Amino acid sequence: MDFALNDDQRAIQDAARAFANAELAPHSAQWDEDKHFPVDVMKSAAEMGFCGIYTGEEHGGMALGRVEAAVIFEELSRGDVATAAFISIHNMATWMIDKFGSAELRSRFVPSLVTMDKMASYCLTEPGSGSDAAALRTTAVRDGDHYVLNGSKAFISGAGVSDVYVVMVRTGGEGAKGVSTIVVEKDTPGLSFGANEKKMGWNAQPTAVVSFDDCRVPVANLVGEEGAGFKYAMAGLDGGRLNIAACSLGGARLALETAQEYVTTRKQFGQAIGQFQALQFRLADMATDLEAARLMVQRGAWAIDNDHPEKTKWCAMAKRLATDACFQLADEALQLHGGYGYLKDYPLERIVRDLRVHRILEGTNEIMRVIIARELARG
Repeated sequence: MDFALNDDQRAIQDAARAFANAELAPHSAQWDEDKHFPVDVMKSAAEMGFCGIYTGEEHGGMALGRVEAAVIFEELSRGDVATAAFISIHNMATWMIDKFGSAELRSRFVPSLVTMDKMASYCLTEPGSGSDAAALRTTAVRDGDHYVLNGSKAFISGAGVSDVYVVMVRTGGEGAKGVSTIVVEKDTPGLSFGANEKKMGWNAQPTAVVSFDDCRVPVANLVGEEGAGFKYAMAGLDGGRLNIAACSLGGARLALETAQEYVTTRKQFGQAIGQFQALQFRLADMATDLEAARLMVQRGAWAIDNDHPEKTKWCAMAKRLATDACFQLADEALQLHGGYGYLKDYPLERIVRDLRVHRILEGTNEIMRVIIARELARG
């Protein structure tokens, strides 16, 4: 086993770190405060290839692996968790079109997505079918050369701003086999958006309901085959779960670094609090948990890159462990700061708020346990 990054991967890591330090970190607190969605900065990230990381080269993607993607998202999220998380969602939606779409569909959408001239959102969750995604109710009824969509999607990142919506709809009977994937463009009549949700974290990106009211979409916008959409959605989520786990790594790493710096300067009882063995042990545990989480993410990424038969299990394990461990690490870093950690002068309270949702989205961590247990039962 070789856990070291190769020269190309280190170069990618350095580029992502430099971008995050220059373009994300200096503005992260203000974006959170103002609820500002930094579209221009994300377009700059696209110029570096970060919006088509594992999309094919034919239409401008970088065609990198999921190990490289995890490295990139960890670095970007150290600069700003919410922005990195949206870029990860955009990558997932773009990859789904590129991986499963027809040649015509790919040529229409993928080039403008990898440059982020157009932004993409992923639409699976519904008000009545969150964890039970196969029970979704948004319908798409064939009418000549169009599908007519009716229903709604909830908690959609980028809703109202994104130009492209990769939507899972019901074209057939009940269950997963009746689900298809359709690309809906922003200006399509019948497509509308709710008000921006007031959230605990992820304030630097909009989240809203996406609604379809007799929304007519060309049949040509169908991704792949009718009835295969749930399979496509789950394939996207394997990588999406790793992406969000990697975003947790970056936020937690900043929290740990902030805590390490603080305990060397904060004095109590005549000495720096970092000299107390109890705090040294807590920092040691935090660093160990972060490294363990990173190794799990790398294992899941390797599994996707090598099409390992247990890749879904490894990705679920990585997402469950990393998002839980990193949130707890950030909370512990806040605790080490005492009352100062609760103030916005430090990044800890923002990191805690941003990382909390990672345990919910891309499949809750309870659902990750269901996936893992199901795979174990199969032997």
